[in-house]
Amino acid sequence: MLLLLLLALSLGLASTQETLEEVPVQPGFDAQKVEGRWLTMQLATSHKDLVLPTDPLRLALHSIQTKEGGDVELVLFWIQANWEPQEGDFFPRGEEVCRGMNVTVHPAGRPGQYQDSSVGGSMHICFVSTDYSNLILYVRLEDVEVTSLWALLARTMLEDPMWLGRYLEYVEKFHLQKVLVFNVAVSMSGVPMSRRGLDWLHTQLGHP
Repeated sequence: MLLLLLLALSLGLASTQETLEEVPVQPGFDAQKVEGRWLTMQLATSHKDLVLPTDPLRLALHSIQTKEGGDVELVLFWIQANWEPQEGDFFPRGEEVCRGMNVTVHPAGRPGQYQDSSVGGSMHICFVSTDYSNLILYVRLEDVEVTSLWALLARTMLEDPMWLGRYLEYVEKFHLQKVLVFNVAVSMSGVPMSRRGLDWLHTQLGHP
């Protein structure tokens, strides 16, 4: 990852990284109102290696749940094709496989800010803006380098132009790169999450 960052810097590709202080949080945020199913309308990142058209990150936030103590759990899914079975797997070689993971974060700072430091680095999540039918979500991963993800989420696939405009303001401000959108409920046979993206995600989230 460090080599990748140095290469990006040498090529003049490094994006402007926001600080946590620059990222707003929804006033009066109510975590229970964001519970349930969400669809990803837009996704952007500061990490150039996740936006290659030939090797994209295929990741979907499926739902959000609250837990005891004020924690929030994110349910994530991706689809892998041309699966190479490992010991204990029941999927035949070449089959598309839906994989999932749950990520739990803890309250930090203002309401709407969460973090987790149990993954080798640290993860920060901010619920930037929401009317509880639309949501702008910010995820910051810190390890050797800093990677940020900005997502525009909605309860249905009808994209709201006002919320899209708000989201694109952040994309422009922080010089983010658009990522191909993937929703498990919309297409179970889309292009699989890339091996590069999968390895990166496992490294960041502490999964082997």
